[in-house]
Amino acid sequence: MKIAVVGATGLVGTKMLEVLAERNFPLTDLIPVASERSVGKEITFKGKQYKVHSMTDAIAAKPEIALFSAGGSTSLEWAPKFAEAGITVIDNSSAWRMDTTKKLVVPEINAHELKATDKIIANPNCSTIQMVVVLNPLHKKYKIKRVVVSTYQSVTGTGVKAVDQLMNERAGKEGEMAYKYKIDLNVIPQIDVFTDNGYTKEEMKMVNETKKIMGDDSIRLTATTVRIPVMGGHSESVNIEFENEFEVKDIFEMMNNTKGVILQDDIANQIYPMPMNAHNKDEVFVGRIRRDETQPKTLNMWIVSDNLRKGAATNAVQIAEYLVEAKLVFEETPKNWA
Repeated sequence: MKIAVVGATGLVGTKMLEVLAERNFPLTDLIPVASERSVGKEITFKGKQYKVHSMTDAIAAKPEIALFSAGGSTSLEWAPKFAEAGITVIDNSSAWRMDTTKKLVVPEINAHELKATDKIIANPNCSTIQMVVVLNPLHKKYKIKRVVVSTYQSVTGTGVKAVDQLMNERAGKEGEMAYKYKIDLNVIPQIDVFTDNGYTKEEMKMVNETKKIMGDDSIRLTATTVRIPVMGGHSESVNIEFENEFEVKDIFEMMNNTKGVILQDDIANQIYPMPMNAHNKDEVFVGRIRRDETQPKTLNMWIVSDNLRKGAATNAVQIAEYLVEAKLVFEETPKNWA
């Protein structure tokens, strides 16, 4: 089982390598891929050195799976070329997410929909992933009518340049700016560019991706996405209106029994999810669960997850794990594969 990691030297690509190693993914060979300026450099994976390859060399090596984290334009250009060579692409960019011919997958929710013919699989947006992992079981039991979400997103979601900006500002140093404004001691109510309706692309991703992943266009969702000067994970304040009545104690029990979710809700001891505790963990943490007292059948909760792990790298690796376990990728493509 050969695995290519495209964008292996970037923030998410590096995290993908970490996750592959930690989870002992059953690979026999690793093919790191990066931009032309990085080709020939070496990276370390599980104590062994691997040379960085070009895109064309990676395709020629015929990996079974390619984990892409190299940006939308790169994915649009290269993912079809990998797919044409019979390589299954799991893409972390926004390039394919709303393509009606591509699956948008969070393994806990809809991995069962994948088939061997799905050669380009989209990994959802980080802020969407952590939210739908929690929303999906609630929707199944109570049917969600409407969601209002406000996010508090880590600078790591922007990339290394944003992390450097924050650290430089903290140290009082001049440096390259990832944002138009200072981020230290500030909050920026814009993630990605604005669209014609006044919402940002990040906000519209949450709206559209949630409906696609959960397979229900009737869910009404409105979002405000905000960048804050933290690292370790994204946080979300989520208000959910249901069609059916619920008991708060049942929500607690459901969260305790939801795969990939950890309940942290002990207000007597001031225990609730925070990015500093979610950092480097694969789970989604939920707390501050309480009834909205302003209208019926409505719930408030607080959701936190490491955006580079479950929000990106871990989710992609979990998709790859499912493909292997379900025998949807093959070391040699069967003759009857179509």
